[in-house]
Amino acid sequence: MKQTVTTTFAGKEISIETGRMAKQADGSVVVSCGNNMVLVTAVSSKRDSGLDFFPLTVEYQEKFYATGKIPGGYFKREGRPSGQQILTCRLIDRPLRPLFPDGYNRETQIVATVLSADGEFPVEILSSLGASAALHISDIPFSGPNASIQLARIDGKFVGNPSVEETEKADLVMIVSGTREGISMVEGECKYISEADALAALKFGHEQLIAVLDAQDELRKKVGSPEKREFTPAERNESLVKEMEDFLTPKIKAALGIKEKLDRYAAVDAAKSEAKEKFVSSIEDKDEAAKADKELGTVVGDLKYDIARAMILDDGARIDGRDTKTVRPIACEAGILPRAHGSGLFTRGETQVLGTVTLGTSSDEQIIDGLLGNSKKSFMLHYNFPPYCVGETGRMGGQSRREVGHGFLAERALEAIIPDNEKFPYSIRIVSEVLESNGSSSMGTVCSGCMALLDAGVPVKANVAGIAMGLITDGDRYAVLSDILGDEDHLGDMDFKVAGSREGITAIQMDMKITSISFDVLEEAMAQAKEGRNHILDKMEEVIKTPRGEISEFAPRITTIKIKPEKVREVIGSGGKTIKGIVEQTGVKIDIEDDGKIHVASTDPKAAQKAIEIIEGICAEAEVGKTYAGKVVKITDFGAFVEVLPNTSGLLHISEIAHERVRDVKDFLNEGDTVDVKVLDIDRAGRIKLSRKALIQAEGTH
Repeated sequence: MKQTVTTTFAGKEISIETGRMAKQADGSVVVSCGNNMVLVTAVSSKRDSGLDFFPLTVEYQEKFYATGKIPGGYFKREGRPSGQQILTCRLIDRPLRPLFPDGYNRETQIVATVLSADGEFPVEILSSLGASAALHISDIPFSGPNASIQLARIDGKFVGNPSVEETEKADLVMIVSGTREGISMVEGECKYISEADALAALKFGHEQLIAVLDAQDELRKKVGSPEKREFTPAERNESLVKEMEDFLTPKIKAALGIKEKLDRYAAVDAAKSEAKEKFVSSIEDKDEAAKADKELGTVVGDLKYDIARAMILDDGARIDGRDTKTVRPIACEAGILPRAHGSGLFTRGETQVLGTVTLGTSSDEQIIDGLLGNSKKSFMLHYNFPPYCVGETGRMGGQSRREVGHGFLAERALEAIIPDNEKFPYSIRIVSEVLESNGSSSMGTVCSGCMALLDAGVPVKANVAGIAMGLITDGDRYAVLSDILGDEDHLGDMDFKVAGSREGITAIQMDMKITSISFDVLEEAMAQAKEGRNHILDKMEEVIKTPRGEISEFAPRITTIKIKPEKVREVIGSGGKTIKGIVEQTGVKIDIEDDGKIHVASTDPKAAQKAIEIIEGICAEAEVGKTYAGKVVKITDFGAFVEVLPNTSGLLHISEIAHERVRDVKDFLNEGDTVDVKVLDIDRAGRIKLSRKALIQAEGTH
């Protein structure tokens, strides 16, 4: 039976409907706002997966029919998800995950399909709302509801769920997710906003969520408030667990006191091996031995979690011996790759990232075939996380969703400092190679990327750095941690990344492993992050503070000239013949814009200058009183037409050929002759009047 609820969400009417589409799913809703519609389904297996983690997957699909388009490409159908779609999958997934009960391990899948879109409402917000609603009305164990909102700040005012056009005018664009209790996820980019302004945005966003949280509760009541399915967490052999804990606790505690990551991991593995020999190896039944071995893995993980958290809350001591605010030792290098246009190596503790910059022309821009039309990107950042960076082997090739997400975060952080195209008309590609990882490689990417930009001579608007913050809380006590380790990320309750300059924040991301966080704790974390960020900038600027005086000798030099828009056709030529000829003759790259801007790029300054001279010659206009060596292109009874400039001819009237009477033009001139002529006049229609006689007279006077 179809059921619908409607509500006003940040000033716009939203409807959530169930019972019409995809009724065999455990939960299914269509969320609409105006012409925007998204179908979201939730299905969870009825059988335990046997896994020791929760196998949740989220898929987000943009269908081109939603905007009345046929996809580009050879196959003419939607292909694998774009980077933006993968990012949306993560935005849906991250705030949902903490709302499933511990021990629930049944395969669960959320699928969001965009059915209609017009760009007037962010469909990723409808998708996130639909995912929570589909779970909330189903029998899948889920302690929601949850909701998300996109925020923009335009002219100092916050706008909820802005259109695409509105976001282009904003100095802050942010997605905020939360429950009634507080914020659970943040993802956004800013233009040097203060911590106070960021906090105000989060508070505004959370206030707006209440209406759609109420709407989900109302829909659940309308469909009968189904009982959540029961599940039985894996049974534990409590007596065996107690013996393992007693044996392992002192060993794990000692291991967690080792500062170096690999040595610490080796000590934990050694303790686990001892426990396996003591508690598992003697069990003859293979099935029972396998259960005991799995139990041992759980015990080791739980002890690491509990002991490390207790160390921080009870003693203020972290795994590597730091206090809560100290940033790990930092080492920076710039310009270490001779052929890259720019490079920076950033090392913070056991996290090391190599950033490289490559400069290109507008022909190197990325073209994206998106739902709302094609777009171009002239700034790109690609993040790579090879298995060797954590001392492991693994499959290489292709990008994981994690790599896409980390790359987008770092790209947003650095995009705010990229100069305007008018000032620096280059395409810029940053590649981040994570060489070692023990926490916050995405923020290491921001730091190495900034140094690489400076080394490449890019006139950035400011220097930026990033830091990852953590949180440990037992409900009554809490500790905010600066520059978290990988282990602190896994055992903590928050992963909060902040990037920016000394003037303000450029990117922010927060994920909670508990249901929410209070604004007081968030304010403290942001203040502590600013302190850490400025410390990191100090270390970076000891090595490189301002852009190099010039770009690399291996990078293309781009010279921009301006011609009249009506001359663009002449420079291009019929079928592109003229511009192709210039490129073949000089070896440069030429990009022409409709407004008459021409960008000439070459690593050879002489070749670029030659190309510019050819273009200027094509676009040159005749001047009154100036003499030209012209070519006779046509003979008529009343004179000759002489080409004084490329594609520019004037009339040499028969009366202006010589002082004596000229009966036949051919007595003096033939087609193809070169003749010196002077421009006497150019009328309003652009017709040029030439004279040969005036020059002969001038010569005769000497």
